[in-house]
Amino acid sequence: MSALSTFLSGAISLACAVVALFFMRFWRTTRDSFFIWFALSFALEAIGRGASAFLQLPDGNPAFYGLRVIAYGLIIAAIWQKNRR
Repeated sequence: MSALSTFLSGAISLACAVVALFFMRFWRTTRDSFFIWFALSFALEAIGRGASAFLQLPDGNPAFYGLRVIAYGLIIAAIWQKNRR
């Protein structure tokens, strides 16, 4: 894995963490569970991308697909729960 690829994975990880913090802030003000689901999803994505950068694994490594499936599943669950009412 090249230095640029590692740097970009770290930057994406940081961006996901910042987005997770924004969703946590929105959840604290509204107490809408939609925002907590999204915050958890982006936190998982940040952890996966950060681990990929830290361990210097390629971005397409199958070891991190499970985290991504769970993160995207949380987004789908949030949308489903929001539209169920």
